[in-house]
Amino acid sequence: MFGGQSVNVTAVRRKDNSIDFFEVPKTEIGWVRTLKKIPFVRGIVGIVEASAKGAQHLNFSAEAFAEEEGEGAAPKEEKKESVAGRISMILGVAVVGILSFLFGKFVFTLVPPAIEQLLFAKAFQNQIGHNLLEGLIKIILLVGYIYFISLTPMIKRLFQYHGAEHKVISAYEAGVELTVENVQKFSTLHYRCGSSFIVFTVLVGVIIYSLFTYDSFLERIVQRIILLPVVIGVSYELLRFTNSLREVPVLRYLGYPGLWLQMLTTKQPDNSMVEVSIASFNRMRELDEQARA
Repeated sequence: MFGGQSVNVTAVRRKDNSIDFFEVPKTEIGWVRTLKKIPFVRGIVGIVEASAKGAQHLNFSAEAFAEEEGEGAAPKEEKKESVAGRISMILGVAVVGILSFLFGKFVFTLVPPAIEQLLFAKAFQNQIGHNLLEGLIKIILLVGYIYFISLTPMIKRLFQYHGAEHKVISAYEAGVELTVENVQKFSTLHYRCGSSFIVFTVLVGVIIYSLFTYDSFLERIVQRIILLPVVIGVSYELLRFTNSLREVPVLRYLGYPGLWLQMLTTKQPDNSMVEVSIASFNRMRELDEQARA
């Protein structure tokens, strides 16, 4: 998926070698647009919005795959649906995407302190030490989870397309012609990636949680829930800051933890995947130019 100024575009390749596009125009409610301009608040709004959009586009890809495999394919007359029905479906998928993100975030926020409490509650009294161990456990769980799901063929393929997207963006930013040969020369890693944001939430969380004390495990859990929006907001601003410094020889290392995680969330794509990503990116640019005309 590529997001432009006016539209988000996803491309999928059919078995007949044709490429289909899923195009969702960008529309924003006034108060949402206002919130996205407020530092520390815009990060929360952005991540929720990204979860909703990502769910919509993944749903399109899954439906296309099912049709190609003959699962759930229906006659054309059965596929016709009203505009209201289509909007209802898109909103439903968006809600599921947001709820899935929130559930996952709560799991990775609450399970690590529970494990740390169970294993190390009586090991020492220093709460900063407990917070550091909690962060370490969170990273281990996160890396382990991503590694094991990446072993499945479907997720591996998804991560290959993720790598193809990064290659296309890097090639475009370098000003080279977007051909498969040129794009394949670039890395699958990119500073402006959601994977970097995940790492920042862990590291920032350790620092912010260390600013507060707690007297019981329950109080510790409640703190994590209350401070979760703060962690997300600060992490987003830190990610923006490190992106702005990526050309500074020394300070660019601030973004390295996110790049390390991308070694798991991106895989080397084949030429056909790069071709689909180029088509999606070019279609997004074409629609943006039409919107500006």
